[in-house]
Amino acid sequence: MDVEGTIAALDRGEVRVAEKIAGEWRVNEEAKGAILEYFRVRKVEPIEVGPFEYLDKIPLKHDHAERGVRVVPPATARYGSFLSPGVILMPSYVNIGAWVGPNTMVDTWATVGSCAQIGADVHLAGGVGIGGVLEPVNARPVIVEDGAFIGSRCIVTEGWIVGEQAILGAGVVITASVPVIDVTGSEPVEHRGAVPPRAVVVPGVRQREFPAGSYGLPTPLIVGWRDESHDRMSLNDVLREFEIGT
Repeated sequence: MDVEGTIAALDRGEVRVAEKIAGEWRVNEEAKGAILEYFRVRKVEPIEVGPFEYLDKIPLKHDHAERGVRVVPPATARYGSFLSPGVILMPSYVNIGAWVGPNTMVDTWATVGSCAQIGADVHLAGGVGIGGVLEPVNARPVIVEDGAFIGSRCIVTEGWIVGEQAILGAGVVITASVPVIDVTGSEPVEHRGAVPPRAVVVPGVRQREFPAGSYGLPTPLIVGWRDESHDRMSLNDVLREFEIGT
């Protein structure tokens, strides 16, 4: 498939940058390579949307009504991203190569970076930043699995996976250099690269020694595990269940 054909297939959801196969997420290097080549060959040109004018290489998605997607102005989804039926975009941004699953809410000023894979029934709350991962082509994108709740102003970057039904409380920052630490047992357990399914994660701090003294570095903490009774509760209620306010 040529570059234009691959981007069109990404836009229709027929091709994905990453898919879960036999329980393991696998990257489609050809699709990522096509996106990089598409950026190279496209020319910057004006795009007019009502009273707004843009100047960009990548056109915007169209035909939202036919796809069963609600898009609230001035939300933007780039051509080459895919929005499943039932998706709601509040004023937000979805970049090329991203895939957003059925009935997911992308709330106000949330961003879904290039190639990010967002599952079904996910809520990305206000101001969430899901990082983009384009290069290298074999690098895993950020992945948020089905049913996860990502609280306000959370940041998830550098190919992390947020497991099914996990909850990230407001302000959690997850990067490649910092582990997520399970503090629910008698000893801490570090997780790198993936937040376990149904984990309840909140912002924390761990002390590190430096030549100038001891300082606390932000570190996400797993403080509990979501059970079936929590599925009917709001994020605030779940966090109160673990005696942690929002």
